[in-house]
Amino acid sequence: MTAYALAHLLPQPPLHDDVFVYIERIQDTMDPFGGRFLVHATDAEVIEGPFEGGYVLIEFPDMERAHAWYESDAYQAILPMRTDNMRGTAVFLQGVPPDYDAAATGRAMRAAQAAAQAG
Repeated sequence: MTAYALAHLLPQPPLHDDVFVYIERIQDTMDPFGGRFLVHATDAEVIEGPFEGGYVLIEFPDMERAHAWYESDAYQAILPMRTDNMRGTAVFLQGVPPDYDAAATGRAMRAAQAAAQAG
């Protein structure tokens, strides 16, 4: 099932040259694992709440390849170029199947909460 790497980054201009090198090299680290950018360096249209920084969203074929990319020697070699020069948070997210039903999820969450409160 599709997995995603999501980063919320808070750049502080002027950017260190290492950040540019990181950006120039990251795609080569993702290619062997089937990673591709879905969102990268795009302007956000804020529709609710406060917003600071920017987001990067990378798609991988599955969670195993997302982890393999992050843990790869190639990515680990460039990662400090970003983390040493930019604040942010990165997470992995499991995608949902094509037949995902949000209503069924809501019902299951409601039932779980009711059972916990009764219990």
